[in-house]
Amino acid sequence: MAEKILVTYATRTGSTKGVAEAISKTLSESGEEVDVISMHEVKDFTTYKAVIAGSAIQAGKWLPEALEFVSKNKTVLNQKPLAVFLVCMTLAMPKGESYRSTVSGWLSPVRSLVTPVSEGIFAGTLDIKKIPSFSDRLKFRLSVLFGVWKEGDNRDWKAIELWAKNLKALL
Repeated sequence: MAEKILVTYATRTGSTKGVAEAISKTLSESGEEVDVISMHEVKDFTTYKAVIAGSAIQAGKWLPEALEFVSKNKTVLNQKPLAVFLVCMTLAMPKGESYRSTVSGWLSPVRSLVTPVSEGIFAGTLDIKKIPSFSDRLKFRLSVLFGVWKEGDNRDWKAIELWAKNLKALL
């Protein structure tokens, strides 16, 4: 019988993995058995009673591999309680909270495939050293200089924990 909860994620620089681990920790502390596995490593859903899937946002979209994961597994994901989350820097911008409805809209392609019981929307981190492209690093450095972004860890751990605590009843 399926007893565990799967928390799966797609990330570029590790910020989304950290959110997935925090969600897992909160659920584990409330008595749930949880596995945290990157999306490209998930092979089987039979041992899971519920799934939490999250992705970093890049250019206003879930990462391609995350959307592909949901598309490929939509049948099984629609048969279990599913919560989804995203991690993006837009919410860390000055007045970033005013973009919350726009950011929520970035989950529309996911919603077209599955019906989540809950959606988490969280700010991420900006570590310019981890950005692979020189031109992108330069763009972000200039953006930080002009106050568009704030470098560092902008995740709201209390909001992540609260969302995860509220998931228990839904999953």
